[in-house]
Amino acid sequence: MKQHPLFVKRDIDGFFGLAIDNLIQVLLIVTLGHLMIGWSEEFIFSRILPGVALSLIVGNLYYSRQARKLAERTGRDDVTALPYGINTVSLFAFFIFVMMPVYQETGDSELAWRVGLVACFGSGVIEFVGAFVVDWLRRVTPRAALLATLAGIAITFISMDFAFQTFEKPILAMLPLAIILIQYFSKVRFPLGLPGGLVALIAGSILAWALNYMDSGLLRESLGEIGFHPPVPAAAPLFSILGGAYLWKYLAIIIPMGLFNVIGSLQNLESAEAAGDRYETRPSLAVNGVGSIIASLFGSCFPTTIYIGHPGWKGLGARAGYSILNAVFFTFVCFAGAVGFITKLVPMEAGIAIVLWIGIVITAQAYQATPRRHAPAVAVGFIPALAAWGITVLKQALMAAGTSIGEAAPNIGINGFFGMIALERGFIFTSMILASISVFLIERDFLRAAYWSIAGIVLSFFGVIHTYEFVGNDVTSEIGFGVGAPFSIGYLTFFIVFIIFYIYGKKKPAAPLPEPEVDDD
Repeated sequence: MKQHPLFVKRDIDGFFGLAIDNLIQVLLIVTLGHLMIGWSEEFIFSRILPGVALSLIVGNLYYSRQARKLAERTGRDDVTALPYGINTVSLFAFFIFVMMPVYQETGDSELAWRVGLVACFGSGVIEFVGAFVVDWLRRVTPRAALLATLAGIAITFISMDFAFQTFEKPILAMLPLAIILIQYFSKVRFPLGLPGGLVALIAGSILAWALNYMDSGLLRESLGEIGFHPPVPAAAPLFSILGGAYLWKYLAIIIPMGLFNVIGSLQNLESAEAAGDRYETRPSLAVNGVGSIIASLFGSCFPTTIYIGHPGWKGLGARAGYSILNAVFFTFVCFAGAVGFITKLVPMEAGIAIVLWIGIVITAQAYQATPRRHAPAVAVGFIPALAAWGITVLKQALMAAGTSIGEAAPNIGINGFFGMIALERGFIFTSMILASISVFLIERDFLRAAYWSIAGIVLSFFGVIHTYEFVGNDVTSEIGFGVGAPFSIGYLTFFIVFIIFYIYGKKKPAAPLPEPEVDDD
């Protein structure tokens, strides 16, 4: 049997990309936890981050082993492990819609933490159970629909956000960007075979220190934060809340977020298969759920997930070892409380180019790995993600102006503004539905297009997609029976029209379609 090395040189590049992505989430936990919930740094370092580390260890080691098993079974040496980390969307959702309301209502930061544990545990259970029932969805959903949703997220929340950060500090960030573009677009080999990500990180760090962007005093102070923080079981505080009023109060947040995570992970599996690595749905999603459950049992309120970006990490040349490196790194960072030290030593601008490149590759894959005539369906799938990103930018701008989206909404004169909000709510589901309908219309399969319209009818009727209400400077879904009736009627119109054309087509068949083509350039 062919031997596959545990690490390859390009795993270093993959590690930097994944570690930077996860490090940003850890920084958000520290910052938002302190500002929004009133957690002390000691509480975060001793009770929350060790749980984060355990959840990352479990998933990263499993997906690394999974990749090695696939490599051994197929005899290939280009298999890349699924990227894995903290779920960004759930992180914000649980902070804003679960823990912050509890803290504002009671002033009890520990109670808010306990309720957050319940939310994380519930999300993990939904992800685990979903692993055993969702494989059929992967079979019936067109690849263009699955990849279009990821591409929409990649081009907005990943590529555009990091591109803006790059041009916000061009003197510091454009040198690493130039190195990454040369390495991965031009395929140029660096001296001594050094990975491009490592070169970019070193060059960006040296430049930042040389130009006095970094503060040696703050670096020395951060050394005092380093200690040893072992994981502390949190089952008792978790189960003290589980089954109580807070669980039922926040089910309207927990259930949609759990389903969101299941569908997002499913789409990432499809993206990995399109890049050449097919992983089984059930074990992949089950371990994803287990990671979130373990997080909650050891103090973390933040679910984990299979990350968007497998094709990007594969393009970097990463294999299975980058996942192990990520697990080892966050074991040290979280157990030692070394988050502050790392951010004072290495500027984020030195590494964001890697993540920017990954977002670009994912977007390109949506077109390259699907039949060319499905390109319009991919474009349709982008629209809900663009709406979600636009609302996010608008909320940030309104907050900076001292108002909120709820207060400003009646006076915003943007044509279609409320339609943008409706598209933003449950956008990952809407993207799949609209892109799937578009694919089947392109294929003249009106019956399947009608079936996907039923999904729109049901999800909008109960408020999973499109319905909204303003809560301060945020928008939440209005969940309930019949809350989205106007949208359900719209999707019912879709259904009726498609069924009419299905019946008409049976009586008068159309000319045959050309054979599908996939852009392999």
